[in-house]
Amino acid sequence: MPTHSELLSNGLRQLQLEQSQANGVNHDDGPPRTESDLAQDTDHSPTTLALRPPWPHVHEGYGFRTPSGSSTPQTLISQAGERGSPLPDPNGLGWPAKSTISRLHATPAERATREKRMIGAVRTILECIGEDPDREGLLRTPERYANAVMWMTRGYEERLVDVINDAVFTEDHDEMVLVREIDISSLCEHHLVPFTGKVAIGYIPNQLVLGISKLARIAETFSRRLQVQERLTKQIAIAVQEAIKPRGVAVVMEATHMCMTMRGVQKPGSITVTSCMLGCFRTQQKTREEFLTLIKK
Repeated sequence: MPTHSELLSNGLRQLQLEQSQANGVNHDDGPPRTESDLAQDTDHSPTTLALRPPWPHVHEGYGFRTPSGSSTPQTLISQAGERGSPLPDPNGLGWPAKSTISRLHATPAERATREKRMIGAVRTILECIGEDPDREGLLRTPERYANAVMWMTRGYEERLVDVINDAVFTEDHDEMVLVREIDISSLCEHHLVPFTGKVAIGYIPNQLVLGISKLARIAETFSRRLQVQERLTKQIAIAVQEAIKPRGVAVVMEATHMCMTMRGVQKPGSITVTSCMLGCFRTQQKTREEFLTLIKK
């Protein structure tokens, strides 16, 4: 029996294969793929999985993290989904980082110890930039900053199964569902400064619909982590895909990055746009165009 992560990864492989064939591209530099080859791609037997060559565009961890390593180890294990999570990790967090699990299960004493370490680190930063952490205006800044950072990254403690809760309903609706202009705020993982913007999320149901507010809550959960915009966009899309298995999901995000406007190249007003199209939004041009038209109105 294949694991949840294997099913999703293989599904993405086949989707990209079909799209590549439609565009006349052959990634393996061999003869064109036949229907029997496609059938073999969906074979989840241990022998087939072991012999299948590595796919060049779909990476371990669904492309959101590098292959297993000390800084970002994989936690997508075979017990995925046993607790009812819409995403394949045992704690329902969706692509947790190295210390996410320890933060989630920290005792009050461990939380107090962590807060003291953060306060000490902020005092060190203040001293290093030439300030006096003991002057009146900065006396409680380390404590305030530690609390603020923990709040701004609270997405590490939110389980998606709890975020979605029971807001999945059976409905005979097969037209697009779209929520746009969802405000998001996150922290750039490269400089730890904010990026803010709006996201539009659309999907075409396949017998199941998701409570409308849950689309915004999913975006909020992933944005309250250290992020890059490209990964955040994909995580939102796949979270919706895994939650209700719709015919397709589309996510477009527009954001302004403080790391680009207040430092470095210093270009205020610049906007970064990212998108992620899954299912029929990727394979059907008219569906994709309808979504892109609706989000501009």
